[in-house]
Amino acid sequence: MDASQYKCPNCGAELVFDPSTQQINCEFCRSEFSVEKIKEIYTDTETESPEETARREEFESHTNLYQCRSCGAEIMAEDDTTATFCYYCHSPVILSGRLTGDFKPSKIIGFHIKREQAVQLFKNWCGNKKFIPSDFKSNQQLEKMTGLYVPFWVTECDVSADYHAIGKHIRSWTSGSYQYTETKEYSVDRAAEIRTKGIPADGESKIEDILMESIEPFDYTALKPFDMSYFSGFFADKYDVDRAGVFPRIRERVTHASRNIINNSVSGYSSVSVLNQSYHINKTKWEYIMLPVWFMTYRYRDKIYEFAINGQTGKLAGTPPLDKKKLALSSVIFGAILAAVTFLGGQFFI
Repeated sequence: MDASQYKCPNCGAELVFDPSTQQINCEFCRSEFSVEKIKEIYTDTETESPEETARREEFESHTNLYQCRSCGAEIMAEDDTTATFCYYCHSPVILSGRLTGDFKPSKIIGFHIKREQAVQLFKNWCGNKKFIPSDFKSNQQLEKMTGLYVPFWVTECDVSADYHAIGKHIRSWTSGSYQYTETKEYSVDRAAEIRTKGIPADGESKIEDILMESIEPFDYTALKPFDMSYFSGFFADKYDVDRAGVFPRIRERVTHASRNIINNSVSGYSSVSVLNQSYHINKTKWEYIMLPVWFMTYRYRDKIYEFAINGQTGKLAGTPPLDKKKLALSSVIFGAILAAVTFLGGQFFI
């Protein structure tokens, strides 16, 4: 069998046959498969239907691609958009062409949170933060808040779990003047086939991954077939991290979820010592979708601060900048008050 004709079922990279192990390996994501498993996975070849071809061609003809010459960001917008700005660095962007159908999402969640609501959520979040810069929530700054469809890869993974441990059950009792302890050891084994669904990873390198993870979850029951009309009044990112690029993050999240499932199945022991455990992803089903985010950046002392609001649920995440002058002034005032109170207290007791 010529392994070069196959792509990795997990990340899409080329597969290579390893003579020493008689396995087919992905050198990119380090997945490993038997020849039989690969044949089984690729028995059914997916082809594009005429309807899918028509939707792809419509996307290509009605989507403009803009590029920021300052930071390199690539922004998608409907064909009625003639000019815009970069929501990362606020520089002007220029029209650079059309997008291919490879960047057409399959599904989308439309915005549920209006701009006015997003602004108010941000103001409320800033409310109890005393040492932020004065212009941090000014109208001029809030005008930069952008309704943005962020590209996400969402996966469904088939995982084989193999778990071996020693479970101990310890009980103690007293009889007469003697203390007794009984220890029983059990072999704890788990072999399971686990399917994880809806594990996301954003495909935009310019947005911090932890920021996008912090505004999760999204309610996937609201997913709709993609239509360009959702872009009206909003912008969208063109993904620049493909499936192979996000797979390490997917694998980490899937492995963590699978490990929790196995660990939660082990109970009733005084202690458990894990001998070995492995979680192998056999196949990954991918879906490319757009999720709604209210996004804003703020430049302070040559550092860019990012803020995001889940456009469906209103969950907000970000790190506020610290105005050191305000903090220093507050410390001086607090120190003066404390000194005055100490002095007056001393005078009172003389």
